[in-house]
This record gives sequence, structure tokens and C-alpha cells, in this order.
Amino acid sequence: MKKIVLGISGGISLLIFLILFFIISHLSGSQLSQQAAGRWSDKKDASQVSCFFSVNSGVTESSIIEFEHTIDSALTDASVMQESENAGARLWADAYSADGRITLSTDKTSLQADAIGIGGDFFLFHPETLLYGSYFSGNDLMKDYCILDEDAAWQLFGSSDVAGMTVSIGGEPHIVAGVVHRQDGRLAEAAGLDSTLVYVSYQTLDELGKSNGINHYEIVMPNPVSEFAYKFIQEKLGSDEKNVEVVENSSRYSLLSRLKLLGQFGARSMNGKAIIYPFWENIARGYEDILTVLTLMELLFLLYPVTLALVFFIIWWKHKGWTLRDVRLKLQDKAERQVEKLRAAGTDRKEGVAGREKKKRRGKKADDLGYLEEPGRTAKRSGWKSRR
Repeated sequence: MKKIVLGISGGISLLIFLILFFIISHLSGSQLSQQAAGRWSDKKDASQVSCFFSVNSGVTESSIIEFEHTIDSALTDASVMQESENAGARLWADAYSADGRITLSTDKTSLQADAIGIGGDFFLFHPETLLYGSYFSGNDLMKDYCILDEDAAWQLFGSSDVAGMTVSIGGEPHIVAGVVHRQDGRLAEAAGLDSTLVYVSYQTLDELGKSNGINHYEIVMPNPVSEFAYKFIQEKLGSDEKNVEVVENSSRYSLLSRLKLLGQFGARSMNGKAIIYPFWENIARGYEDILTVLTLMELLFLLYPVTLALVFFIIWWKHKGWTLRDVRLKLQDKAERQVEKLRAAGTDRKEGVAGREKKKRRGKKADDLGYLEEPGRTAKRSGWKSRR
């Protein structure tokens, strides 16, 4: 009875382990801002790396452009070439952004809101849920686009279906390219998404709003060997390590990364750098902590049935009626029997062949003498009958 209870409890523990395994997999895959590498290349040969700068890092558009010029040559040196026949295909894509505040106005009202000023392919890395309209790119020649969240759209227009309408920013007209759903929930609010948010070009924020300077840079690029992209960016970005933090996003939710966080738990929350993380990184770090705790629980629920199985095996081993020597002798005997069978089969084949050859020779000799041998009689081929 005790063994049955322990077996059932072990099965339940294993079931909980499997449930936690699928929950972890689901939560890891739901963080779209950390999945750009998978969207960029389905061959799993790309890496997404994020950089976060302090206010005093001095990163500018010019320094980012200078860094971009080194990427293609580095990939060429690593023998990474563009193989696509599509003329517009790219080996890598990047984006930079700054946070700040901006004032938007219409004929009826005005609104002060938190703003993200973007450059490059920002929405490739952060595919916010579009309700209306479309994204815009920081690479567009025209810098007069913006994206509002639902709250900003309702405050400015009294509706969320406002794609294509115009707002004024610093006296300059800007077209509403789209309206997005702002993430909600406890983690999102704690991460900084607790008020109205709009997206504008970096130039708009820098010239017509209040910008804190470029403090985020992201890139997705080929990763021919492990940590190639991560180490390249660390070395070539040109920022003092005290003013920058580089994060490899492609594997941040892997089992190995979660196990490393278990060893750093508590200490990893301490930040000695003057870096303010954007909301997407705060959310990512929050999920890292959650997944680390779930991983610890997962391991404990796996440890229990594994330990039970080991105990049952040891008990069975101690009470078994045979030894390893018995197994060895039995296997040895079986092998010897098999060898004998093979030898006997070989001998039978040889005897059969020899018999057929002997019979063949006898038949040939009878043909040469002109006799036909039949059971019980011998006759010449001339047609004479045998005498009885």
C-alpha cells in the first residue's frame, strides 16, 4: 500500500513538472520583443542583441552610423555573405530609440505624453499590437509620422480609429500612422507603461520635445559562431562598459540562462550603472525572474519522482535473485550457443555443396560411359533392356 501511495505521488509530481514545462515554454515564446532573431531567420543562425546606455554615455546618431559602417566588413571577414536572390534582402537590421516627453495638440485639445523617439526598424523588434493603421520606420525620409496608443487617441480625437488624421507637435503637423494597444497588467504598469505613450521619430522628439538622449540600441544579425554578435557589439560599439549594458536576447530564456540566474538570484537585481531600462527591458527582466522561480519549482517536482524511481530500483536490486556474474555467464553461454549454430549452419552448407558437386561428377561420369543410372537397374543408352 505504501508503495502504491508513493507511486501515485510520484506520478502527480511528474505531471506537475510537465505542466510547469509547458507554462515556461509558453511564457518564453510570448515575449515578442525578445524574439526578433527567430522572426529574422528561421534557421536559428541569427542573434538579437540589445544595448542600454546611461544618460552620460554620449551616444549620438553619428556614433551609431559610424558603428553601422563596421558591420558589413565584420560579416565579410567572418565569411558571412548574402545568399538571397532578392535585391532588397538584408543581412542585418537595427534600431535606436530615446525616451522623453512631448506635447501633441488638435483643434480642440492638447496632450502631454510620454514618448519614444525611434530611428531604424524599431517596430521590427517591438511589434506592438496594431488596432488601426500601420507602423512607420525611423529610416523614412519623412519624419512627420507618429503612432498613438488608445488612450492618447481618445483624449485627442474622442476615437481610436484615427489613422491618417493629423496632430500638431511643436507647431509642426504630424500624420497619425497608426494606433496601438498599450500593454497592461501588473508587470507592464510596474515597467513604466502606466500612462499615455506615443511613438515619434527621433528627430521629432529631439527637436520638438524633451529627449533624454539615445539610450537604447538593438540589432539582429547573423551569428556564425556562438556569441559572435554579442562580442562584436561589445568591442565595437565604443562605449565605456560602465555606461552600457549589452544583453544577448536570443537565448535569455533558455534553460542554461535560467539556471545561471538561479545562481545570481538577488544579486542580479542590483544595478550599479546609471541606466534606466525602457519598459520592454523591464518586462523582460520581470519575466526572467518569474521563469527562474518556475524553473526551480520544475526541478524540485522532477527531483521527487526521479528520487523515488532511484530508491525503488535500489530496493529491487538488493532483493533480486541474481547477480551480475549470473547475467554475464548467461549472456556468454547464449553467445557461445549462437556461435555454435552459425558454425553448424556453415558446415551444413559446405556439406550440401560438396554433395551436389559429387552427384554432379557422378552424373557426368555416367554420361561419359554411355549409361543411364536409375534406381534398381542399369541400362545402356543403346536401348537394350536390362535382364532381370
